[in-house]
Amino acid sequence: MKKFITILFFLFLSSISQAHVAHYNNFKKIEMEIFRNGKLIGNSFYFFTKKGDEMMVTNQTKFSVKVLGTTIFKVEGYSEEIYLEDQLISFNSKTFQNDKEKFVNLNFDKNKNKFIIDGSSYNGEASSENIIGNWWNHKILQSSSQISPISGSIKEQVVTYVGKKIINQYNKSYNVNHFTLKSKDISLPRDKRLDFNVWYDPENFQIIKISYSRLGDWEYRLKKVE
Repeated sequence: MKKFITILFFLFLSSISQAHVAHYNNFKKIEMEIFRNGKLIGNSFYFFTKKGDEMMVTNQTKFSVKVLGTTIFKVEGYSEEIYLEDQLISFNSKTFQNDKEKFVNLNFDKNKNKFIIDGSSYNGEASSENIIGNWWNHKILQSSSQISPISGSIKEQVVTYVGKKIINQYNKSYNVNHFTLKSKDISLPRDKRLDFNVWYDPENFQIIKISYSRLGDWEYRLKKVE
């Protein structure tokens, strides 16, 4: 049984690798809603712009947590990714968590075939095999490590196939594959550790829902694709 699941997972990874470039060329916008403990608290928007062989993906994310009408935690972030064909060549972001600013400035060094990162949590080189940890890109389920879109830190990850499921969301039904995405290094502090459930629609190459628990139960739900 484990061998059968491994074969299915391998076929899945192969399919998303082949489909990546052509698929996102047709996208204009992805809208996700953000929930905490079942309550809508914000949104995350991804906008796609194609110019020749380059594709730019911009993200705007904003949410706030309130207790008794008082805002105790708020996040507002903006980022811009630029791809040349299937190669990420730059990523820049600014994120404000309450009054604290975090940032990432990343560029691809073609001669070294490495990313050069200047981030609020990491400065240095990184393998070009890393992927930015944003939820628009289903290749996050294929990568063995990701770069934080907020701070530039690098985390190795393990993706595990759980099974198939039908999800009903915003009056739509999706046949999805369920995965867990966890940090490889389980010794990391809990608040620094990757620990997500991800539901992926292989027919449309879209991540439909993400959930995790950290000071509450959180969900990102795909609402609309244009």
